Amino acid sequence: MITIDFTQLELKLKQANGKTSVFDPVRKKWIILTPEEHVRQYIVQYMLQVLRYPLALIAVEKAILVGKMSKRFDIVVYNRDHKPWLLAECKAPEVPVTEQTLHQLLNYQQTIQCRYWLLTNGHQTFCADSGNGGIEWLLALPAYNI
Repeated sequence: MITIDFTQLELKLKQANGKTSVFDPVRKKWIILTPEEHVRQYIVQYMLQVLRYPLALIAVEKAILVGKMSKRFDIVVYNRDHKPWLLAECKAPEVPVTEQTLHQLLNYQQTIQCRYWLLTNGHQTFCADSGNGGIEWLLALPAYNI
């Protein structure tokens, strides 16, 4: 399991009509702050501020076809050739990271084909490297040096 410190990260929040919204720098719009969105935005900020992933190479909540079903992935980071490099599945903090959540990520992986897989609920974070013919569970998120 990977420990990520979110305490130094700040989200841009606003209140309107009794609801809290967060500004998503990737989608460039305000999003209602659900528990899952909270986790997703902290991961995005961690990728941008700490890991220095390029903003222009991150996609959030895009539709994909998994089999014959339309689904939405949480986060995909692309390499400089615009090929999917890291796939992230975010869950609300109260949703445990289990084999079932891993299977959801792997279903998306069949369509997107990323080297790195990230699964988090904000408390538990796991990242795997599938790039060397096997699967290696990492102790930290990968650096963006490609």
